[in-house]
Amino acid sequence: MSDTVKKVWNVVSTVLVVIVVLFAILLVGVRLFGIQVFSVISGSMEPEYPVGSLIYVKEVDASEVEVNDVITYVLPNDMPSTHRVISIDRQNQHFQTKGDANETPDGAPVHFKNLIGKPVFTIPLLGYVAHFIQHPPGMYIAIAIGAVLLILVFLPDLLKKNDGKTKDKKEAKEPEEPKKSDESLEPQPETESKPNPEPEREEE
Repeated sequence: MSDTVKKVWNVVSTVLVVIVVLFAILLVGVRLFGIQVFSVISGSMEPEYPVGSLIYVKEVDASEVEVNDVITYVLPNDMPSTHRVISIDRQNQHFQTKGDANETPDGAPVHFKNLIGKPVFTIPLLGYVAHFIQHPPGMYIAIAIGAVLLILVFLPDLLKKNDGKTKDKKEAKEPEEPKKSDESLEPQPETESKPNPEPEREEE
């Protein structure tokens, strides 16, 4: 991979990881602070809590709830609901609730023991995503995306290691240049030339 491609790859993978981490914090991390997350699936509290919103509910005691507060509670069918308190019967420990978009109050009062808490803030549209990934097939798609992101994050390092191994193998296979033997560097011995002997003279 070229340096430009690597830089772009690193930026893209970093952004994707940051998005996933932030989303995980918004859905799961807030539970560490005693906050529960719920998706709004009906329009009974519009416009304050539109359909598809994600609401964050903090646990409170029933004594802290006042008239006109919005509360989240458990219905008899174990489904959570979020409506506004229009009256409180503290003697019988009941809340009377009503949806802002509904014309009439809710049919049954809410017992204090069914209180979950009060919404502290909301994020529009994020509830659609949360609802999708919490149920199949969205759950499987989310797991697959997470696995792909992990691969994308570590892929550049893996490619870099493979490139280094390939380079080392190539260097190991290249033959070394033959070294000149020391003998070829030694000067050749000179051939000694003997002087011609003088011819013997005959005695006269």
